[in-house]
Amino acid sequence: MASNLVHITRRGFGETMRKDGWWWQSLVTFLGFAAFIVYSTWAAFQGEHYSYGPYLSPMYSPLIWEAAGQQLSGHAWLGAWPAWLPTYLLVQPITPAILILWAPGGFRFTCYYYRGAYYKAFWADPPACAVGEPRHEYRGEKKFPLIFQNIHRYFLYVAIVFIGILAYDAIAATQFSDGFGIGVGTLVLTMNVILLGGYTFGCHSLRHLVGGGCDQLSNKPVRQGLWKWVSKLNKRHMLFAWMSLFWVGFSDFYVRMCSMGVFTDYRLL
Repeated sequence: MASNLVHITRRGFGETMRKDGWWWQSLVTFLGFAAFIVYSTWAAFQGEHYSYGPYLSPMYSPLIWEAAGQQLSGHAWLGAWPAWLPTYLLVQPITPAILILWAPGGFRFTCYYYRGAYYKAFWADPPACAVGEPRHEYRGEKKFPLIFQNIHRYFLYVAIVFIGILAYDAIAATQFSDGFGIGVGTLVLTMNVILLGGYTFGCHSLRHLVGGGCDQLSNKPVRQGLWKWVSKLNKRHMLFAWMSLFWVGFSDFYVRMCSMGVFTDYRLL
């Protein structure tokens, strides 16, 4: 009797028949993510030089309280750091950024695009398509801790709120001590909102929310229009993901350098 069984030889880690430079994309992703993680972690624990005039670093927005020991900048919603809130947790200082970065960080960490990117770059799961990986069984995202990836939609709701807050910051960046104006920092913070908006409103979960759950979109013109709009952004989701990631870091860097007196913020208007 003939057998239809096919014997499949499992590739060892890194084994592949690919002849192209399959490894470079994962390497670039690893270096890009690692650079942002190192910088954003350092910036979040500084607790100073996060504002300059009407400018507020997006890594510290919304600024609920000023950092402990800092003078009031006018950006804090609730003023000075409260006495009942500790300034240190174990050996690391609690700063205003620590109070809010979990929200945009959680949105990016659970993002569908970013999952595919950092699974390959950091976990080699797999290193690339048709390349052997270091593990022999598939865990998926139904077990701890990866089951938490399923809360991405809820982080989306929070991320949309943050877009509104950052848009307000960009408008506030036109209010100088001598009245309305536009500086280089105004343009930097405005571009940050545009890129983050392109990334957030192109989210796969948002695309499903506005266009999913129905069998026919043609008889729902509003939902169809929203779905087409989100879909256009979704086609460039990877581009917006990387550009917005870089620009958030650059925006903080620009405000920080201005605050430290390294950069001069030129007024354009």
